[in-house]
Amino acid sequence: MKTLRKLTITALALSTLALSPVQAAPAGDIVVVASGAGSFNTLVAAVKAAGLVETLQGTGPFTVFAPTDEAFAKLPSGTVESLLKPENKEKLVAILTYHVVAGKVMAADVKTMQAKTVNGKDLDIKVTEGTVTVNNAKVIKTDIAASNGVIHVIDTVVLPK
Repeated sequence: MKTLRKLTITALALSTLALSPVQAAPAGDIVVVASGAGSFNTLVAAVKAAGLVETLQGTGPFTVFAPTDEAFAKLPSGTVESLLKPENKEKLVAILTYHVVAGKVMAADVKTMQAKTVNGKDLDIKVTEGTVTVNNAKVIKTDIAASNGVIHVIDTVVLPK
């Protein structure tokens, strides 16, 4: 009888595990996740040109407000090409680090506030009726997990003041 009871309890425990959702580990660091997403090609190219790959592959954690390729396309013609030139590396680094906040901030934790970016300047984050904006950019997708932080997708490149 004890054996039958143990088998029943074991079977119930295993079936519960089988039905429980398993949280998959993030696919990689911020750079790997962004590279694999398919919608951040310009951002990844800019991160490489700025020499920030190693930084964004570091321990973190980081919260990255990542502009899509379409967001970069909204910039005036020739802006991206100009920023990718070696002589503009310092300016590119300043812009990219303005999209990064130290720490891992999930969407559920976001509130209206000013957030200090990695470049030292503040981002204005506003929550209005469930919509989050970062300066003039709208957050269009949230909580893309990476092993060293999280990515929130924005529809506009934000520029330091």
